[in-house]
Amino acid sequence: MAHSKNRATDGKITYPPGVKEISDKISKEEMVRRLKMVVKTFMDMDQDSEEEKELYLNLALHLASDFFLKHPDKDVRLLVACCLADIFRIYAPEAPYTSPDKLKDIFMFITRQLKGLEDTKSAQFNRYFYLLENIAWVKSYNICFELEDSNEIFTQLYRTLFQVINNGHNQKVHMHMVDLMSSIVCEGDSVSQELLDTVLVNLVPAHKNLNKQAYDLAKALLKRTAQAIEPYITNFFNQVLMLGKTSVSDLSEHVFDLILELYNIDSHLLLSVLPQLEFKLKSNDNDERLQVVKLLAKMFGAKDSELASQNKPLWQCYLGRFNDIHVPIRLECVKFASHCLMNHPDLAKDLTEYLKVRSHDPEEAIRHDVIVSIVTASKKDLSLVNDHLLNFVRERTLDKRWRVRKEAMMGLAQIYKKYSLQAEAGKEAAKQISWIKDNCCISTTRTYMVPHNLETTERMKCLYYLYATLDSNAVKALNEMWKCQNMLRHHVKDLLDLVKQPKSDSYSKAVFSKVMVITRNLPDPGKAQDFVKKLAQVLEEDEKIRKQLETLVSPSCSCKQAEVCVKDITKKLGSPKQPSNPFLEMVKFLLERIAPVHIDTESISALIKQVNKSIEGTADDEDEGVPTEQAIRAGLELLKVLSFTHPVSFHSAETFESLLGCLKMDDEKVAEAALQIFKNTGSKLEESFPHIKSVLLPVLQHKAKKGPPRQAKFAIRCIHAMFSNRDTHFAQIFEPLHKSLDTENMEQLITPLTTLGHLAMLAPEQFAGPLKSLVANFIVKDLLMNDRIPGKKTTKLWVPDDEVSPETLAKIQGIKLMVRWLLGVKNNQSKSGNSTLRMLTAILNSDGDLTEQGRLGKPDMSRLRLAAGCAVLRLAQEPCYHEIITLEQYQLCALVINDECYQVRQAFAQKLHKGLCRLRLPLEYLAVFALCAKDPVKERRAHARQCLVKNINLRREYLKQHAAVSEKLISLLPEYVVPYAIHLLAHDPDYVKVQDIEQLKDIKDHAFIRKMVENIKQTKDGQSPDDAKINEKLYTVCDVAMNIVISKSTTYSLESPKDPVLPARYFTQPDKNFSNTKNYLPPEMKSFFTPGKPKAANVLGAVNKPLSATGKLQTKLSRMETISNASSNSNPSSPGRSKGRLDVAEVDHSENEDISMKSPSEGDKPSRGRKRGGASSQEDKTQESKPKRGRKRAANSSVDNTEEPWGGEDSSVAETATETEDEQNSPPKRGRRGRPPKSATVAAARDDTPGKGRRGPAASQEEESEEEMETSQQSEEEVEEEQSQDSSPKVSPVFRGVYIFLN
Repeated sequence: MAHSKNRATDGKITYPPGVKEISDKISKEEMVRRLKMVVKTFMDMDQDSEEEKELYLNLALHLASDFFLKHPDKDVRLLVACCLADIFRIYAPEAPYTSPDKLKDIFMFITRQLKGLEDTKSAQFNRYFYLLENIAWVKSYNICFELEDSNEIFTQLYRTLFQVINNGHNQKVHMHMVDLMSSIVCEGDSVSQELLDTVLVNLVPAHKNLNKQAYDLAKALLKRTAQAIEPYITNFFNQVLMLGKTSVSDLSEHVFDLILELYNIDSHLLLSVLPQLEFKLKSNDNDERLQVVKLLAKMFGAKDSELASQNKPLWQCYLGRFNDIHVPIRLECVKFASHCLMNHPDLAKDLTEYLKVRSHDPEEAIRHDVIVSIVTASKKDLSLVNDHLLNFVRERTLDKRWRVRKEAMMGLAQIYKKYSLQAEAGKEAAKQISWIKDNCCISTTRTYMVPHNLETTERMKCLYYLYATLDSNAVKALNEMWKCQNMLRHHVKDLLDLVKQPKSDSYSKAVFSKVMVITRNLPDPGKAQDFVKKLAQVLEEDEKIRKQLETLVSPSCSCKQAEVCVKDITKKLGSPKQPSNPFLEMVKFLLERIAPVHIDTESISALIKQVNKSIEGTADDEDEGVPTEQAIRAGLELLKVLSFTHPVSFHSAETFESLLGCLKMDDEKVAEAALQIFKNTGSKLEESFPHIKSVLLPVLQHKAKKGPPRQAKFAIRCIHAMFSNRDTHFAQIFEPLHKSLDTENMEQLITPLTTLGHLAMLAPEQFAGPLKSLVANFIVKDLLMNDRIPGKKTTKLWVPDDEVSPETLAKIQGIKLMVRWLLGVKNNQSKSGNSTLRMLTAILNSDGDLTEQGRLGKPDMSRLRLAAGCAVLRLAQEPCYHEIITLEQYQLCALVINDECYQVRQAFAQKLHKGLCRLRLPLEYLAVFALCAKDPVKERRAHARQCLVKNINLRREYLKQHAAVSEKLISLLPEYVVPYAIHLLAHDPDYVKVQDIEQLKDIKDHAFIRKMVENIKQTKDGQSPDDAKINEKLYTVCDVAMNIVISKSTTYSLESPKDPVLPARYFTQPDKNFSNTKNYLPPEMKSFFTPGKPKAANVLGAVNKPLSATGKLQTKLSRMETISNASSNSNPSSPGRSKGRLDVAEVDHSENEDISMKSPSEGDKPSRGRKRGGASSQEDKTQESKPKRGRKRAANSSVDNTEEPWGGEDSSVAETATETEDEQNSPPKRGRRGRPPKSATVAAARDDTPGKGRRGPAASQEEESEEEMETSQQSEEEVEEEQSQDSSPKVSPVFRGVYIFLN
């Protein structure tokens, strides 16, 4: 080596053979030629050629001079770089260059030459590749580890390689680059942040998209050097994430993108970084948490990711973000769920509970995306989601937001179509989601459940079996959908008729009114209103669109025509320049609602044929999983609904002939449905299909005379609706039935009475004389006033329909006949209405046993009470009869809602609700729901609340839509029910304690109600103006109402904008000289009206028990308390006995079954019931002669004083009824309206106060509580009540009833 150094210092350069001196004195071309020879020489040399290495040492030093490193010609520089690369290879491990600066210059020079790799088509590319291959194989750059500027050299090399890599390079180029760079990382002492950034920057999405090859190179490098580079990556993220030193790198803002990329490359690169993410998930910065959540969503959701199983603490921490307070974070978590379910089904269990909570999220977008996530995973593979997840989607079909409901129904329908209709996953999957059809048929029938693009026969078959397999609620929903479509179709038709009229003020008002009606049938009416207005303008201006829409709403429009019209209208209204058009979306939705894309004449014919196939036994019912009988009934029920919504589509001989065949079937339901279809569709049958008429008429007449009652009813209605000469046909039916009436065979009497009742309603004038005689002599005297067959002795209050005795059914039909006759006559000139009402109230007074002979069974009596109560409601809907209903009759009818039989209360409440919703029952009947506050069954009280709220909202909505009905304000405004409720509660015979109070409806106009209550206190009771007790009760109820208004309202002191009008029948005219400022409540009651959270103890007790005062509302109540009523602890109940009542227990619906109760010991624990036992008969004689609403005597009074046509001695009813031995020995009766049974042995303990209302002795509160504990299972509230009864008064039913309307 010493000799080599001597040779180097003597300065003499030895060139390879044939190569002359290379200097600046020769041309470029010659220099290139000579350099190529030098390159060839060095290329052939190896490390073992010691002599040659010594020989060419000066040449090696010469080639590293600035002359060559800075030469302007790129070919010269390339050849020199190749020489230098070989020199490093030959002289390895020690390079001939010892100066650090020279080494830096050489390697920076070589790096610059590597840029030539970029052009793969260059003639010199192979030489550039040789350069790369050489330095990579030899690891020449490792020499730089000892240099101070090594980081600069390495960084420049990395940048150069990442810049030049492109898709023109083959795998070898890529491999050599990785080898070159990885050696620097793996064999070096450290990796600087600058060098790390040079690698990581290629992973940032923006750079990744610009140069995919650079990304692949960085990815390969990181995989190769994962173990060596991991500490430096960890340090980088620690600086940025934990210490917040974002200045350490320009990549700090891309830290989360880098984490994701690094995790996808090799999860080991982030072993120490992932715990830092758990810390970041709990950051107080919303944006930072959101970024981490987005990152982890991608990491957990990646297809091959095992992060959730490898890092369970991080997974659990991430799941916690489903409940994050920041909405975008919750939204991001929900979106992630679908990817997680699809790629990691094993995590579905973890996600289920969190998705359940988010499915009820207050944010609409989150609930929507929960559905999207679950449905997306389900559509990929049904096995990916469990039943709980699908059930979340089902729940959202009832969401309050249309967008969410629509997404849920559409999603379920798509799943159903894929796995059930198309059977993509077999029968098991189809069975798993068979419930879907019952939950999403409303708005998805058209596209998914019954695709409208199917051929007609196949489409109707699909609809037929779908309808047959739906549950009852789904059937109702589907029926309602068709009815709403039909209604909306008529509204659009009305709008089309309006826009063709000449413009005027009335025209504008009419159009606006119709626009509002249509808008209410669309989602989001607020936004839809402007669009419907715009549509109305378009219809005025564009005749073509108007005609197409007229075709669409025409009853004769076919399915094919409908599709064409919809396409033409949407095409005409659409604009290519405006892809997102809310107006067009609204129009599309409206057209979808009204377009008959499923049902037309051809469809009905196909559906009839399908039903006939089932009847004939040739259909595929069993293959479709539907029993034939069920399919036939469902098909006819479907036809019945469609006959109402699409009657014109039934007008074909084939359809009517098929229906005739159904009429002759033995199945009553089938024949009944066929009759209803004829009634709905047969208006033009007589003219258009005379041959059908000639066959149909005898069938209808036979059904009316001898068919089942319901078939007889529809047969009469068919004749009335279809035939012009109906009087003759009616006479042919009436005469033989009238003459053949015979009470000896009750079973044969039910159908004739049904038929005669409907004839009486439809043709009252035609049969006026015979009907009056029939009602007076046969119905009342022969049928209702006689009990021929003793009823079964049972403690049950209700039995199924098929167990009701024929005599009771006949009596019920007799009652209905009377009512139908009056409804047909619609006048009370003959006073028949008064007589009928007296008869009905007599039935109610006598508990349903009009004769009071004790021959009727309890179930029969319950049926008759229900029939009488409903009959009064029917008559009250007719103005001429409502006027003659006395207050006593109204109150007695109202008490049916507190009947002892659960089924009676239930059916009566439904009839009451139905009449009120139709706005046919007068407003005072809305007050009847106040009595439900003491119903012993929780479901009944809840139902009453729902009915009350619905009626109040319905009336308010009606007043909004009909601003011109101000003259009817008193009969419609819900606030006006308060006087009726106060009056009804003041006359309630059960003025005793009940349980705690639940809020029903908040009526906002408290100032108006306050004024109304104040006015009532200045009047007297219109029913008993001279009865001091009644008036005191009335004023007490007013004070309860006033205190509730004051305690719950901040606007009660404002002046009412309108002066309330009190009903004259209920209250006397106010006396100007009378000022009633007395407070009828004891001062101690003030504490119970304290605003805020209700007290645990029962609130307002019966006013006969002293209360402890708290004085909390002294100031608020002082305006009313000019006089304190120290004596108001007397019983303010109706005159009569002091009544007791079963505290409201949460009893179930089986309360009317056999009641097994402990009999109270004689004289110890008196129980209360409806009937008076023998022991109380003596005391009855001492009662005052004042008219009572009690059962026996009221019945006597009402019947004894009846006028013609019922009059006569035959109409009198026995005053008392003795109990049979069975009744005395049977378990005690449960009193009506939830009272405990009465014992005959304690009648002597009754109050001497003359009574009005139901009979029964009063029991002390302690005795009553003890008895209730023995006879019923008490709820927690009752237990609390008994524990505190010595110190807390009980809640009055008056308070509860008033609370219903005011709180």
